[in-house]
Amino acid sequence: MASGELRDALTAIEEGKGSTAIAALMAIDADSWRAIENRLAVIIGSDLRSLLLAIAERLVDQPNLA
Repeated sequence: MASGELRDALTAIEEGKGSTAIAALMAIDADSWRAIENRLAVIIGSDLRSLLLAIAERLVDQPNLA
């Protein structure tokens, strides 16, 4: 369920729907967040915040990727 909320949040971010993204992220319970963070750390060596910031920086540096 949390992975669906995370997917919905990322989709909303992509579509420029900030409030929808926040609502989806806030719907994720604490235990699910810990599980997501653990998986991200294993897969990409980082947390969700760091991943989103890195993507945002790339988009600023290379706007043609958006």
